[in-house]
Amino acid sequence: MNVINTALLSFGLSGRAFHAPLLHFHAGFSLAGCWERSAKSLQGLYPQANSYDSFEQLLSDPDIELVVVNTPTATHFDYARQALEHGKHVLVEKAFTTTADEAVRLAALARRQRRKLAVYQNRRWDSDFQSVYQVLQQGLIGDVVEANLAFCRYNPALSVKAHKEQPGPGAGIVKDLGAHVIDQALLLFGMPVSVFADIGITRQHSRVDDYFDILLLYTDKRVHVKGGYFYKQPLPEYTVFGTRGSFHKTRSDVQETQLLAGITPADPGYGKEPDSSAGTLFTNDSGEAGVRSIISPRGNYLQLYDGLYKSIQQDVAEPVTAAEGIRVMQIIDAAFESRSEGRVVRI
Repeated sequence: MNVINTALLSFGLSGRAFHAPLLHFHAGFSLAGCWERSAKSLQGLYPQANSYDSFEQLLSDPDIELVVVNTPTATHFDYARQALEHGKHVLVEKAFTTTADEAVRLAALARRQRRKLAVYQNRRWDSDFQSVYQVLQQGLIGDVVEANLAFCRYNPALSVKAHKEQPGPGAGIVKDLGAHVIDQALLLFGMPVSVFADIGITRQHSRVDDYFDILLLYTDKRVHVKGGYFYKQPLPEYTVFGTRGSFHKTRSDVQETQLLAGITPADPGYGKEPDSSAGTLFTNDSGEAGVRSIISPRGNYLQLYDGLYKSIQQDVAEPVTAAEGIRVMQIIDAAFESRSEGRVVRI
């Protein structure tokens, strides 16, 4: 198996939890290094990896084939652009960019450079979302007429990370948690006809958006994507209503916690949420009301890296393509336009 030497652009939470453990575990990748600006902690966990003092040093290393852009959203376009121009394949964290225009320009550059450009939408492989996806794929609730996808947390305190709380093109909850649920909605239902959005500030002293309720309008259904920081006891984050019944599911994926604890995909319990978190299917088939539990499939972020490896080695489509990233950014752009002008915005 050819091994793809990979470098991260930061070693904070995303580097420690969502990338380094998977790159280290996957036989097709080698965690070759990371750009560490101040604290040098990478080699304490991964002694074989290089710690780069600058982005330029990392880019000039001819052994690096793949660059993971896991820095603040406002930097994604420029860092991804430079990596592509240096002939590297690129994996970009969400939100893909700050605008759809930036996303389009990156996709065009990747085509010219003949490099792979993928978006790290790992929440597609959460156990809870996979449960919703399978219920809909199997047609268990019939044709969907309404759906609600939420990312609800209780965390009224402002983040200690300055880039998260300073107003700017990449700040705010919509381009953070919102990018996840928008991507999930588009994967389930495709692009809507139009968008109507309520985006606001709820936390004391916050200067960036920390609440959103975005309505995606289709010809045959309505889909809400929602998020905020004042949900102490949230309702099921996934509720889907169809012509034959409905499905309710809490957000209960365990992978982030497990990866931070050193549990790898080789562990039999990896990605397996407790049965107590099972979704509930409500149906009324054959005139008889029915309620049953749906045990979630195993979550597995490694599948994204499996897809990326095949994409690079076999020249097939990325697991989350730049085109899909562009569509998410189109929804986000439309949502802010809707909030600003107080109207429904056609896509």
